[in-house]
Amino acid sequence: MTGERGERGERWVRGAYHHGALPEALVAAALEVLDEQGQEKVSVREVARRAGVSAGAPFRHFADRRALLTALADRVLADYACWQEAQVAASDAAGRSGMRALGLGCVRYALRHPRRFELLRSRAFTAVRDPELRDQLEFFDRALTGQVAADQAAGKLRPGDPEVVGLAGQALVYGLAQMIVDGYLPAEKAEELAVRVLDTFGEGVANRPGR
Repeated sequence: MTGERGERGERWVRGAYHHGALPEALVAAALEVLDEQGQEKVSVREVARRAGVSAGAPFRHFADRRALLTALADRVLADYACWQEAQVAASDAAGRSGMRALGLGCVRYALRHPRRFELLRSRAFTAVRDPELRDQLEFFDRALTGQVAADQAAGKLRPGDPEVVGLAGQALVYGLAQMIVDGYLPAEKAEELAVRVLDTFGEGVANRPGR
């Protein structure tokens, strides 16, 4: 898996899947619709048409549209995880904070894939988590807390409760990402502004020996 999977624009056409891979083909088709038109246009009928199967075929794997959207959200979360892994790896190579990389990675993902972010906001980042998505979401929570703790141990962040520091950063980044998706921040300046805001926040939590 790589962070570029979602960037390649994978397409499924009639006959492009082998026996037993229909669920993956349907989710891939749903991802196409999502990226092109948003989750409101993701329907079982349209996904079946793009996958080249009968309108009833998807129901052998997904009970209804909600189940299809949950599987789609699971796919997007996996893509997002790969994206964030790549962001942190690049940050490590540059000697930068991993927490900063995760924050900027979230903003960049929302900027490049606003409809995927909207899907995650409505399906995953909610008070009640779908059982099918719970493991992935809990992994993200642990990964963020672990990254904060690692930055603290490396002297990049000052001591403090990793969960609280992570939550503060998460709240800031979520707000920035939503402002981008809503069009409140102009797209052509969004990433530059996000970098400046995140660095301002980083100044507050950075470890400064001797101060």
